[in-house]
Amino acid sequence: MADDIDQETGGYAQRMRTEVRRGGLAMAVLAALHREHYGYSLRKRLEEAGIDIDEGTLYPLIRRLESYGLLESEWRDSEGRRRRYYRVSEEGLSTFRQMYRDSEQMLKSSHDLLEGAA
Repeated sequence: MADDIDQETGGYAQRMRTEVRRGGLAMAVLAALHREHYGYSLRKRLEEAGIDIDEGTLYPLIRRLESYGLLESEWRDSEGRRRRYYRVSEEGLSTFRQMYRDSEQMLKSSHDLLEGAA
C-alpha cells in the first residue's frame, strides 16, 4: 500500500514519512533517556519498545540532541570498558513535554479533520 502511494506521489509520501519518523525518533530518545543509558543499551531499550534504529542513525541523533543542550553525557568505566552515558537534561525534558503535547494536538486535530471529511 505504501509503495503504491509512493508511486502515485513520486516518492513524496516516503519523504513525508521519513520526516515524521525523524521527529518521532528524537522524542523516543528523549523519553528513553529519562533513565541513563550508553549508546548500545539505549539502542536495545528502543528496540524493546518496538523502535528499530540502526547505529548510523542513533549516534548522530544523540550527538545532535546533546549539541542542542537536550542531553547530558559523561564518560565512565563500566564492566571493564569506557562508555559514554547519556541522560535527558532539564531543557530536554521540557522540550520533550512540549513536543509530546504538540504531537498529541496535531494527531487529534488531524483525526477531527478526517472525521469531518467523512
